[in-house]
Amino acid sequence: MADTKSKKSAAKETTPRVKTLNQYEAMFLFGPTAANDLDGAIKTVRGIVERFGGEIMVIKKWDERRLAYEIEGQKRGTYIICFFKAPGSAVTGIERDVNLSEEILRVMVLKAEHLSIAEMNAVEPQPIQVREERSFDRPWERDDRGGRDDRGPRDGPRDDRGPRTDRYERPADRPAADRPPLDKPRANHDEPLADKPEDKD
Repeated sequence: MADTKSKKSAAKETTPRVKTLNQYEAMFLFGPTAANDLDGAIKTVRGIVERFGGEIMVIKKWDERRLAYEIEGQKRGTYIICFFKAPGSAVTGIERDVNLSEEILRVMVLKAEHLSIAEMNAVEPQPIQVREERSFDRPWERDDRGGRDDRGPRDGPRDDRGPRTDRYERPADRPAADRPPLDKPRANHDEPLADKPEDKD
């Protein structure tokens, strides 16, 4: 029995362990200063990927854009895209190194088994499309209702209604005795006003 165990362990030692390499796409986001030192940014990415056994296939600047929101106080960023082959365990190490790096703001690593070398080289940023305003996002305008031609002129006298009379006289125009009490409004304006008893001290 001991012979069998030693043969199995000897077979395990002699058989070389083959690491399967997966194909990945990684997008590294640098601050805006990386646009001035593009070679340094690419060298940084290359060092991180190769440190964990990655074989770089394609690496290039993808784009420089304004960020949707601030990341670590940065409003703009430079994107470096990198296609590489590496063992699955390398992704965790790459992400850890990016978190510790002061130059790189973010990284996103995806599997890219479906891409060929020609497709990797052809990857270009899509143009930023301006979002079309929806009708309910626009401020309301009078022109949306059409013209006012069917309503007649607004300036000058209007012959379609009689003269306007005030429903009641303003309190300043009436004598104090005829004014309604302030604490209780009248239900019917046609009722005569009652005299309010005066307080005698």
